[in-house]
Amino acid sequence: DDLSFRKGERFQIINSTPPRVHLTNEGDWWDARSLTTGGSGYIPSNYVAPVDSIQAEDWYFGKLGRKDAERQLLSTGNPRGTYLIRESETTKGAFSLSIRDWDDVKGDHVKHYKIRKLDSGGYYITTRAQFDTLQQLVQHYSESADGLCFNLTGVCVNYIPDTVGLSHDAWEISREALELELKLGTGCFADVFYGTWNGTTKVAVKTLKPGTMSPESFLEEAQIMKKLRHDKLVQLYAVVSEEPIYIVTEYMGKGSLLDFLKDGEGRVLKLPNLVDMAAQVAAGMAYIERMNYIHRDLRSANILVGDNLVCKIADFGLARLIEDNEYTARQGAKFPIKWTAPEAALYGKFTIKSDVWSFGILLTELVTKGRVPYPGMNNREVLEQVERGYRMPCPQDCPSSLHELMLQCWKKDAEERPTFEYLQAFLEDYFTATEPQYQPGDNL
Repeated sequence: DDLSFRKGERFQIINSTPPRVHLTNEGDWWDARSLTTGGSGYIPSNYVAPVDSIQAEDWYFGKLGRKDAERQLLSTGNPRGTYLIRESETTKGAFSLSIRDWDDVKGDHVKHYKIRKLDSGGYYITTRAQFDTLQQLVQHYSESADGLCFNLTGVCVNYIPDTVGLSHDAWEISREALELELKLGTGCFADVFYGTWNGTTKVAVKTLKPGTMSPESFLEEAQIMKKLRHDKLVQLYAVVSEEPIYIVTEYMGKGSLLDFLKDGEGRVLKLPNLVDMAAQVAAGMAYIERMNYIHRDLRSANILVGDNLVCKIADFGLARLIEDNEYTARQGAKFPIKWTAPEAALYGKFTIKSDVWSFGILLTELVTKGRVPYPGMNNREVLEQVERGYRMPCPQDCPSSLHELMLQCWKKDAEERPTFEYLQAFLEDYFTATEPQYQPGDNL
């Protein structure tokens, strides 16, 4: 059985290589015994760290990227001097210290300092202040800024990691284990509910209308979907595989990006936030690109929003399985023509490059706060006009450089469209391209 535990408990790991079915690249379930309570059971490995290691320190965030470090530090509740340490993205074996700062010109922002390693095993930001351990370095700069932008005042609030699945052996679960508490939305093919699993875990449950897809082909696809793990993809937890099919995922409290932009807090967001949300979607799609997978239905209605403007991609891969004639004909009312690349809409040629086209459309949704694409045109007009070379003009208040990016996504020749890797880099650096990556250490 799974073992409940509290922060600070110590464990003896009995078996860290559970049956093959539980192995994934991160977040395996380990068989453990608590040295605090004496209880035994399965625990998620990404919730624990070796005793006395830097992984056990609250301030160590591991493989967190530079951009995500900035997102977390700039979220509400972190004052000036809030910090974290992460692996350096650019120098193997080195670390980065990221600190939230403030000044009159920039307001709240984040500064990054490279922590270098001495051959003797010590650490330094500047050669005149060297330390045997990272813990000593943190202690020193907590007591005094000593040349940094600010002294270290407190550790950044960390997100709770996702486990692989709901439990060490819960993949196909029974309908009875789920309690559907609140209907969040309804679509052509499914309803979405907020609910709880086993009376304890908050989840989102998508209930597919009978006949939408065959349970066999769904289960096959779900085996692939559950292997896709990235912090910008909605985590698939479990399934109920008999009709009506239930898909159980992590719950995102702010709902779909479309509703968030039209009716939610998104209405007041300015361009830097909107571009950052686009960068998060591009990061998730860059992972899908690396995994040689295809989304097939990328649009703001299929992006979910959580706290601190975190965006995650949902419903990847499901569109291929839909068996509704009005959808499979690609001309019916249920098919999202306005988001679909012409080669996919006309000839069924879906690739990662047709996802790039859809991403360009999603960018227009972001900057127009959820306006339907190609306003005033019906589906047939859109297909005809786009085939003739028509592209949406630059939306109001949208910078021309961003519209230029949309036009690149809408190139007629699919191979000429950018990669998601490029789109992620372009959008992450959109407002910071002119600034140095790291603060200088040696002239402190």
